[in-house]
Amino acid sequence: METPVFNVLILVAFGLMVLVSGGVGYLTLAEWRDRRRRDREARGDRAIPRTTDKLSRKAGKAKKP
Repeated sequence: METPVFNVLILVAFGLMVLVSGGVGYLTLAEWRDRRRRDREARGDRAIPRTTDKLSRKAGKAKKP
């Protein structure tokens, strides 16, 4: 009778460990991303918006004569 109780407790503990580890990983990633953005803004760099439209990319390029 004690075995099912311990199994449930072990599963709950494992689930909480996974949840907390995932949260720590998310917060670490978010902090790293924000620090990168703050450093980029402090230097004055701007992110260049990317476009996937090939026509607009070709239209922006001037050919040399």
